[in-house]
Amino acid sequence: MVKDLAPKAALPADFLWGFATAAYQIEGGATADGRGPSIWDTFCKIPGKIADGSSGDVACDSYNRTAQDIALLKQLGAKAYRFSVSWSRVIPKGGRNDPVNQAGLNYYKKFVDDLTDAGIVPFVTLFHWDLPDELDKRYGGFLNKDEFVADFTNYAKVMFEALPKVKHWITFNEPFCSAVLGYNVGIFAPGRSSHRERNEAGDSSTEPWIVGHSILVAHANAVKVYRDDFKPRDKGEIGITLNGDWTEPWDPESEADRIACDRKIEFAICWFADPVYFGHYPESMVKQLGDRLPTFTAAESELLKGSNDFYGMNHYCANYIRNHDGPADPNDTSGNLDVLFEDKFGNSIGPVTQSPWLRPHAPGFRKLMKWLSDRYGRPKMYVTENGTSIAGENDLSMEGILEDDFRCEYFRSYITSMAEAVAEDGCDCRGYMAWSLMDNFEWAEGYETRFGVTYVDYNNGQKRYPKKSAWEIKKTFDQYIGKLEKVSEVKGDVKVNPQVEVKELVEVNGA
Repeated sequence: MVKDLAPKAALPADFLWGFATAAYQIEGGATADGRGPSIWDTFCKIPGKIADGSSGDVACDSYNRTAQDIALLKQLGAKAYRFSVSWSRVIPKGGRNDPVNQAGLNYYKKFVDDLTDAGIVPFVTLFHWDLPDELDKRYGGFLNKDEFVADFTNYAKVMFEALPKVKHWITFNEPFCSAVLGYNVGIFAPGRSSHRERNEAGDSSTEPWIVGHSILVAHANAVKVYRDDFKPRDKGEIGITLNGDWTEPWDPESEADRIACDRKIEFAICWFADPVYFGHYPESMVKQLGDRLPTFTAAESELLKGSNDFYGMNHYCANYIRNHDGPADPNDTSGNLDVLFEDKFGNSIGPVTQSPWLRPHAPGFRKLMKWLSDRYGRPKMYVTENGTSIAGENDLSMEGILEDDFRCEYFRSYITSMAEAVAEDGCDCRGYMAWSLMDNFEWAEGYETRFGVTYVDYNNGQKRYPKKSAWEIKKTFDQYIGKLEKVSEVKGDVKVNPQVEVKELVEVNGA
């Protein structure tokens, strides 16, 4: 008897892998060469907002160390690098009628030139949470859709014009976090919510939905500008990056919990993905939120539909979900349910990390990729972030931090899960960027939490030392890349699935 010879995990030969960072988290140079403040610069100055009272003023000093960062990428074998642009470095006040800062623009032009000269493919994110502070003060930032859309579209056009070598553009990183953490929970900049013990202003029941709506319309307009004016010239692609976790029912026998699992993904991911692919919000959100959820005009809906050349996927962990009966809390953003780490029987979804929200569960990565692929018609996908913190890592010696076996296992298991989604489930994933290239400013957690595969010695000139996991990533990809190619035939008694294009076949003989 001959078993199916298709390998369990494989990736195509041209698969792009590398690392990801964000401007405010690594660049530093907060006032260098004319850069203006972002909402994060302002937020960090408010006592109590950042765990260790720190900021991104210096961070990893990457503004002055691009050559060092590129050398690190080459050393680790990276094929791609995802980074973000600081809007207020390019247009210090942010607006469409405000002056462009040529020094800031030149910084990114040279960085892209140097990356491409080094054979590293740049993935450029236009917005990774750091709105120019002036726009927040001028008209409320995201809360004023028309002004924000016009200013973001202008900023995007400036960057498209300046960086023709960039072939992979991302408009927004994790709009869910901008909307919910910034305007519902209020623990991220600009710090608005209904929690008056935490924030002076804001309405948790309405503002996150307004923010998300503004971001979606801005995304669609930026994509139109790129496709109309720059794609014919540059032959690139553009998309949006969305974050979300896998869900398992708290009670595996409960149909209500199972339905709630899908609803949680709809509130977290489909909030943005459904408009981008279908032109409208998920029905579950419309049902719960009513007129608090803004509506798209016919023109906006048409502009949004299909405004993704690829699906950018940020993914870290999973949760158990328990349904709520009865009406939802007006401030709820999850879909009227509990998000839990343990199921009905006390089983944990995954081990504890330094991040209170993150419990690794690698099988969920494959399941979520398939769930999204099924819903959106097998889109091209890039995993634009994936990684983990380690409980107590920052308390270890440098030698202890470099031996990050927990992170090694995380990357091994998650990359394998992704490769299984490609080889067995037909997911069209073309690339993967580990979060993060190096330890950095971890937003409200400051420098107490490390996500990097490279140790950064903040107290001694931000020197970089690759951790064990940095090499484990390359080793894992070497195991899978090139094992997938177009094969649609029958070899002997073995049927090769035409949707699973396999290069290497290993026969298993039995009686």
